[in-house]
Amino acid sequence: MERVLKDIHFSFQSHLLRFKFEAGTSRGILKDKKTFLLQAILRDEPEVVGWGEAAPLPKLSIDDLPDFEEVLSNICKRLSGSSVFASEQGILDWVKSHVPENYPSIRFAMETALLDLLHGGQKKIFDTPFYNEAKPIPINGLIWMGEKEFMLDQIDKKLAEGYTCIKMKIGAIDFGQECELLGYIRKQYSADQVTLRVDANGAFSPEDALGKLKILHEFDLHSIEQPIRQGQLEAMQSLCISSPLQIALDEELIGIHDYRDKKKLLETIRPQYIILKPTLVGGISSCREWIDLASSLGIGWWMTSALESNIGLNAIAQFTSTYDVTIPQGLGTGQLYHNNIDSPLIINRGEIRYGLESWGI
Repeated sequence: MERVLKDIHFSFQSHLLRFKFEAGTSRGILKDKKTFLLQAILRDEPEVVGWGEAAPLPKLSIDDLPDFEEVLSNICKRLSGSSVFASEQGILDWVKSHVPENYPSIRFAMETALLDLLHGGQKKIFDTPFYNEAKPIPINGLIWMGEKEFMLDQIDKKLAEGYTCIKMKIGAIDFGQECELLGYIRKQYSADQVTLRVDANGAFSPEDALGKLKILHEFDLHSIEQPIRQGQLEAMQSLCISSPLQIALDEELIGIHDYRDKKKLLETIRPQYIILKPTLVGGISSCREWIDLASSLGIGWWMTSALESNIGLNAIAQFTSTYDVTIPQGLGTGQLYHNNIDSPLIINRGEIRYGLESWGI
């Protein structure tokens, strides 16, 4: 008979993360970010706690709603007392059937907390060499939007820190200045030495996108994320056919839950890559569906955190490590905050690994 996690109690606490700098995005400046840390506890073993994180991204997550905290509280109350099959698949299936799909960050938090509980409350989400043997995952260095001098300073620091893959957010300042920054990197490092990615967050119009992609291609870029706003399927399909630069879908995946809709989206647009953010697209089960579909169509992918604390980042990194990844992932956001949760996660020379330090919770 399959083992069961019996009489689970769910609760949460909010935590206001404070940025070390004003983080510029296409949706405005972020100075802080509220997140919610979920706890799953067995009534008979209250000392064993599984942790997850529900962290809707402001102005982007479909569950970034005024009543989010009330909804999370109600879900915790409704599901407290539940019993769940004590297996990875049992947990993922249970969450999928008990947490509404239009609350993707709560799904991810529930999956993570229960998987942690399954492994004894040791912040172990998956049994992989990343957790067990400190096997590193390659990551990109992220350059935030801002004034040219601010972006240039970030570039210099990331290159000095040994990153061999740089991702630069574009669309906030003059396009010519952004090209100058890319040219600055290319004068020092060839494409063989440093991989360059850019993320437009939908900043280009369909009319001028192709012209800008042709200019960007001159800098030997690896790819561009979401060049035009999501929801313009025909325009994005045309871009993916015509662009000399590889295109990765990001925001385009948000709010697509049904397997058939996911399949139709990828078959229609045929991007070269997709970007997966578990908090935004519905957690581990949903990401696995996207990966399986993308792989069947010859579409590449990489995983990215979405400004979670180290609780969420740890879960995403461990999930990523269940795959044989070779290209840099977007998992470098743990260094953004003054008051992140202390963790064993270590970022060094373009890699993230699980070290020996203890957790702050």
